[in-house]
Amino acid sequence: MSQTEQILQMLKRGPVTPMDALRQVGSLRLAARIAELKLDGHHIITEMVTKRGKKFASYKLVEPKQELETQ
Repeated sequence: MSQTEQILQMLKRGPVTPMDALRQVGSLRLAARIAELKLDGHHIITEMVTKRGKKFASYKLVEPKQELETQ
């Protein structure tokens, strides 16, 4: 299974940060994998998080059902 497929599985379970991707999949390029998933048609939102003075992205997969509810 590719890193992109593994990250998609992680997103299905909840939000994913770069540290999550590094620890669980060994991916140093989470943003690139997210871009690939978006090109494949997955709706993923990005939220910037600040913890202990550090800023990083947290990615969340928006399921089609949730997407319809917000429209």
